[in-house]
Amino acid sequence: MRHKPWQDIKTALPNIHGHLGVFEIGGREGESLYIGYAGGNSAFGLRGEIQKAFSRMPRACQIRIEITASYLSRYRELLMLHKAYHGELPPENPNIPLGRLSPIL
Repeated sequence: MRHKPWQDIKTALPNIHGHLGVFEIGGREGESLYIGYAGGNSAFGLRGEIQKAFSRMPRACQIRIEITASYLSRYRELLMLHKAYHGELPPENPNIPLGRLSPIL
C-alpha cells in the first residue's frame, strides 16, 4: 500500500463503501499513524472502521485503502512491512505479536 497515493479524508470518505479490506491513516506530513482493517464483523465495512478510527485520532487527515477479501493476512503483512521499514508499528496501533518479514529494502 506504500505506493498508493494518500487521499484527503473529506474527499475520499463519500466514495468508500461497505467493502472488506485494509486501510492506512496518515498525518499531515504523510506519516503513517494507524493501519487497520474492516472484516466480516465490521459494521458498515471500510467506511465504518475508518470513521471510528478517524474520530479518535485528531492528527489524522489522510487515508489509503485496499479492498480485499484477505483482509486479516493483508493487515498483518502491512504491519510487518511497516515494522521492517521503520523499526516499530505505527503510533496508534497496539503492540501485537507479529512474525518477521524481511523485504528487500
